Amino acid sequence: MTDAQDTAADSALRTAGGTPPDDAGPSVTGAPTPLLEPREGIPPVIADDAALAKAVAAFAAGSGPVAVDAERASGYRYGQRAYLVQLRREGAGTALIDPVACPDLSGLGEALTGVEWVLHAATQDLPCLREIGMVPTRLFDTELAGRLAGFPRVGLGAMVENVLGFVLEKGHSAVDWSTRPLPEPWLRYAALDVELLVDLRDALEKELDRQGKLDWALQEFAAIAAAPPAEPRKDPWRRTSGMHKVRRRRQLAVVRELWQTRDRIAQRRDVSPGKVLSDAAIVEAALALPANVHALAALNGFGHRMGRRQQEQWQAAVDRAKALPDAALPQPGQAVTGPPPPRAWADKDPDAAARLSAARAGVSALAEQLGMPQENLVSPDTVRRLCWEPPAVDAESVSAALAGYGARAWQVAQVTPVLITALSAGRA
Repeated sequence: MTDAQDTAADSALRTAGGTPPDDAGPSVTGAPTPLLEPREGIPPVIADDAALAKAVAAFAAGSGPVAVDAERASGYRYGQRAYLVQLRREGAGTALIDPVACPDLSGLGEALTGVEWVLHAATQDLPCLREIGMVPTRLFDTELAGRLAGFPRVGLGAMVENVLGFVLEKGHSAVDWSTRPLPEPWLRYAALDVELLVDLRDALEKELDRQGKLDWALQEFAAIAAAPPAEPRKDPWRRTSGMHKVRRRRQLAVVRELWQTRDRIAQRRDVSPGKVLSDAAIVEAALALPANVHALAALNGFGHRMGRRQQEQWQAAVDRAKALPDAALPQPGQAVTGPPPPRAWADKDPDAAARLSAARAGVSALAEQLGMPQENLVSPDTVRRLCWEPPAVDAESVSAALAGYGARAWQVAQVTPVLITALSAGRA
């Protein structure tokens, strides 16, 4: 008997049935069942080597897939490190591990080599899991599975409710998980997040198989598992909210200097950069180019609540940017690789604009027919690149170009005919 069946033996598992549910709610009648307590109760938090060793042995001896989740402290702490790791596997039960007290979980990762890991929105958790030594060789992403199967709402709570018929309490998703000790209600929430993850995986596997999409999903999961760590973002300061208001190079230099100063302080204090200085304040200072601390203090975000010493450090950053020679000022935009923004295509290359319009319409129609989001059928960036610099308009050339841009085999097979038609549009 599965965890879900054991938790509510009188309630039949809700599967997606004929088609995924729509926004009106579950596809079968009956009120969902609140899931209030983990099956075996809230396990103690593992926070020492001896308890960790026992957990590693238990999970290595377990059977079937392992449900994995991680809780971060986004908005509270610097970076995206994990502050709690939850696992559940048949035969091992649920484990809650404190990665602050046990920062090296590579032994656990090695014990689960070859085991399928079940995660929800895997790409969100994999970076912080990688940092502590946990890297899956196989995975099943229930969020991505829901997208491919055509579910309109793919958050974990919505999926568990629509597919399995249980309601998860989601009130603690945005709390400060760096808090120690972690309150019992938070631990209950964390344990419940992995309670039914394997059941959800099993139900979605059946639905994907029914729709003829299971192999597609497996290709996607394999690609996620094989993907290397993301490269550090170039010029991350350019992502400051409100940057569209900043147009002069000297102002851009102020944004860069304030952003980098803020980042160093946030990293040293281990707090979210937004708690040190808001993006809005950075942009405000860049636009105003204050001449001194008094002028800076008059700006939003730098007022009376900020101490004189802090104001002086921000003014020093502004002054450093103002003192830069012109040659050291940042350029207005990042170097662009690939095609220009689509809004410029009609003027630059009308044929390419016609190709892109036809490709977008064709991909949209096919995605609707297949019951999935367009971006999961093929990357919009891939479509743009293909339309801007088209290959020869034949199946072999288009398929090779798609594969070169990272499209999976199932995507290539589905969209190649549509894109051949679209690429011919600019030649008509």
